[in-house]
Amino acid sequence: MTSKLTNLGDVMRPRVIIDPEFRTMDEVFRPDDLGRLGDVAEIVWGKDEPMPTDLFRSEIAQASAVVFGRWRYGRDALDHAGPRLRAVLEVAGGHEHEALDDQSATRRGILVGSCAPAFGAVVAELGLGLALGMRRGIVEADRAMRARSERWLHEGNRHNGSLFGATVGFVGCGRISAHLQKLLAPFGVKLCGYDPPLGAKQLQARGIAPATLEEMFAQADIIFVLAAPSASAAAMISRHLIGQLGSHQGLVVLSRASVVDFEALVELSQVNGFRFATDVYPSEPIGANDPLRDNEQAILVPHLAGAIPEALQQIGTMVVDDLLDIFAGRPVGKLQYLTAKNRAGLVQITKNSCGKKGREMPQHAAQPTY
Repeated sequence: MTSKLTNLGDVMRPRVIIDPEFRTMDEVFRPDDLGRLGDVAEIVWGKDEPMPTDLFRSEIAQASAVVFGRWRYGRDALDHAGPRLRAVLEVAGGHEHEALDDQSATRRGILVGSCAPAFGAVVAELGLGLALGMRRGIVEADRAMRARSERWLHEGNRHNGSLFGATVGFVGCGRISAHLQKLLAPFGVKLCGYDPPLGAKQLQARGIAPATLEEMFAQADIIFVLAAPSASAAAMISRHLIGQLGSHQGLVVLSRASVVDFEALVELSQVNGFRFATDVYPSEPIGANDPLRDNEQAILVPHLAGAIPEALQQIGTMVVDDLLDIFAGRPVGKLQYLTAKNRAGLVQITKNSCGKKGREMPQHAAQPTY
C-alpha cells in the first residue's frame, strides 16, 4: 500500500518503505505493530511481492527509513536517497546483503540494522534441547526403542552423562550465548568462552572463563558453535580441533556450517565416538541420500532454530520500536547495528541457509560473535 504524504502542522510525516520479500507482511508484522507505526509514519508499499526497483528508487528520495527482506535494488540504490533517510533495516536475519553498500550508508549517518537479535532466545532454546538430547542420549534411546534394540536402566546409560555441573564452551560469546547462559544457569555448569574481540575482562564479568580453542576442545563436555561466518571464522572449528574430541564430549552447531570443517565433523564423530547436533549444513536442503542422514552419532535438525512464528513476529515489534525511537530522536537498541568497530565480525561472507551468496570481507577480520 502506498499512502499519500500528509503534513502535521509544518512537519512532514516520516515515510517508511516496507518491502519484506522473501518474508511476508503477516509473517513479520502484527496488526498492532503496524498500527503503532502507522500512527506516526506513512507506510509505502507494504506488500508481499517484491517492490519494483524503479519504484523503490523513486520512493527512497523522500523516505525516512527502509525495511527490507532482500536488498534487490542495486549497490548504487542509496545514491537515490534524500537527506531524510535515517535507517535501512533488514528483516532476513543477518548482515549478509551483498548489494547493500552499508559502509556508504554509515558514512552518511544512516543506521544499518539487522533483526538477528529477534532469534537469540529461540535459537538458544533449541540449543539447550540439543545439548540435553546429546548428553542424556535421548535421540539414541528413541531410535533403539523403535528398532526393538534398547538397553534398559544402567546399561542404557553407559555412554550418557548429566548436564548438571558439566563444563560448557561457547565459541562466540554474543547474544545467543547470553540467552544460553540464562537457560544453563539452573544446571550449575562451568562456562568457558572463546571470543577475542570481547576480551578477557568482559567474559569474566559474565562468569565465563576465557579459553583458547585448544583448551576448550580439551576440557569442555559440551561445546556450542555460535560464531558468525566472517572471513576469519571459515572452518575455524578445524579437523585438528575436532580430532581432539572424545566419546564423552559433544558439539552443537547453531550458527553456520561454514564455521566448521563439516566433512571432518561427520567423519571423526564416527571414528572417535563423540556426539554432535546441528541445525545448519554446508548446503541446504541436504540430499536425500546424503550419508550424514545415516550417522548414528548425530542429532539432525532441518534449520528449525529461529524459524518459528513467535520469533518472526518479534522482528516486527523490534523494527517498529526502533523506528519510533529514531523518529522521536531517542537512542535505538532493539536491532543489531553496524559500526566501524563491529562490522568485521558481523558482515557475513558465506552462503546462508537459503544458498544466497554473501559478500567478501578483509582477511584480517576479527573472530565474530553471534
